[in-house]
Amino acid sequence: MPLGHAAMILMEHWFEGGELYLAAFLLGVVGIAMTAWGVRTKSDNIATLLGFFGGLLVWTGWVEFVYIYFANELNVAPLVEDGKVVTKPEYLLLMSSVGFWAIIMVLYVARVSSGCSFYCWIQSKLRIPIKERSTPMGANKSVVTFMETVMLLWSSYLLLMFAYDKSILGDKHPVTIGIATACLLWSIWLFVRLLGIKSMGRAIRYSIPTVIIFWTFVEVMGRIGLLKEIWVEPTTYKTEMTIMLVMLIAVVAIGVFRKKAKNRVSPKGE
Repeated sequence: MPLGHAAMILMEHWFEGGELYLAAFLLGVVGIAMTAWGVRTKSDNIATLLGFFGGLLVWTGWVEFVYIYFANELNVAPLVEDGKVVTKPEYLLLMSSVGFWAIIMVLYVARVSSGCSFYCWIQSKLRIPIKERSTPMGANKSVVTFMETVMLLWSSYLLLMFAYDKSILGDKHPVTIGIATACLLWSIWLFVRLLGIKSMGRAIRYSIPTVIIFWTFVEVMGRIGLLKEIWVEPTTYKTEMTIMLVMLIAVVAIGVFRKKAKNRVSPKGE
């Protein structure tokens, strides 16, 4: 998550005008290509990682930068408090997507067996019969992870933007702080469950909501000034951001090569 924020800021620093939006478009293309590659691979770990990074790149390139483009074209003003920009204009526009988000949520909850544990839990609580669901996507780990990543990011942004809106709550409102606290506790519970998952691919998929839910707490703490958001100043905190990048590369390498090493040991590739 911090690396995603840093990447956006660096892109805005390195590119200008049409070059920026072309780079964002190509970023989304790479994301789609990675997800498609994940569909074709037989490795659960690699498919999961490709779906995750594919979703992250598509969200950044084709969603966030699209809102940046229209915010600039329409001259949308940022939200300023005490002379400081607290919400960029693209995120103010993002709130308008809540209707589309709700439509997709209805589809996933009411009809689609996505393979996502959270959706499956909601479906079980709503007592939606399995026989009424469409053909499951759960067998395609790349697509499942791609959609899970996009929907979680979308949901997190909408939750935060509506909570920050002073006409609804406000960033320092007790309910907003309660949401942040609930996300912290939820992420801890998910992390404890994550420790018991033995399958690397499933563990990676389970870690995605764990991290995004935890990051919702981090975002609120940064918003109210209790945390220093170093990821929004990547050129200032180069060492810290480099360490995060190295750690990410290490985790990805473990996920990729662990499966390959296991395949070499087992003649059946199990």
